[in-house]
Amino acid sequence: MKMLVAAAALAAFVSAEAPMRVKPGDVAPSFSLQASTGQTVSLADFAGKQTVVLAFYPKAFTGG
Repeated sequence: MKMLVAAAALAAFVSAEAPMRVKPGDVAPSFSLQASTGQTVSLADFAGKQTVVLAFYPKAFTGG
């Protein structure tokens, strides 16, 4: 579930209309996404409770 949320979060960043420039050490922007369970999950749900890791796999699930 955590990895799915992280992957979905990345997809939201990549598909945003204007590119976001987030540098190491920056505070992550607020976002909410739908998990595979249908539940909406927000970054704020984890604030101060547990670490959130955003993993990026540049050609995952592509044909090339």
